[in-house]
Amino acid sequence: MSGFRRGVRLGVDVGRARVGVARCDPDGLLATPLETVARDDSAVARIVALANEYSAVELLVGLPMNLRGEDTASTTDAREFASALAAASALPVRLVDERLSTVSAHAALRSSGRSQRSSRSIVDQVAAVVLLQQALDVEKSTGRPPGIPIPQEPA
Repeated sequence: MSGFRRGVRLGVDVGRARVGVARCDPDGLLATPLETVARDDSAVARIVALANEYSAVELLVGLPMNLRGEDTASTTDAREFASALAAASALPVRLVDERLSTVSAHAALRSSGRSQRSSRSIVDQVAAVVLLQQALDVEKSTGRPPGIPIPQEPA
């Protein structure tokens, strides 16, 4: 665990209607669901408030690309949301590949016996858990921060 930076991180799964948020413990051992935030004008402020509340050191935003690694409309949306987070917070914001997180989340919920309808409220949080856990695992195995940093705007 030599290259792992200690500290709570939030994983953010950006969707059109909702934003799933997950957090990890300071040692990055386990990502857990935190909250589903309605995707409205207060979404960025709510996530910044959660980051402050949990003393997060970094925000990891899922970057949904298609399976060939190409941008989609959702990719552009996630980049814009990540930039808004970077502008609203003093924390580093990184974009992490989350190609399969929502698919994995739906599969996990299905295998636990939940219907698509009863899962809707938590699938975003579970997708955020999946992307955060993948990012933590990448950092632990490579010793490098995952993803691509969003440039901070000078204050």
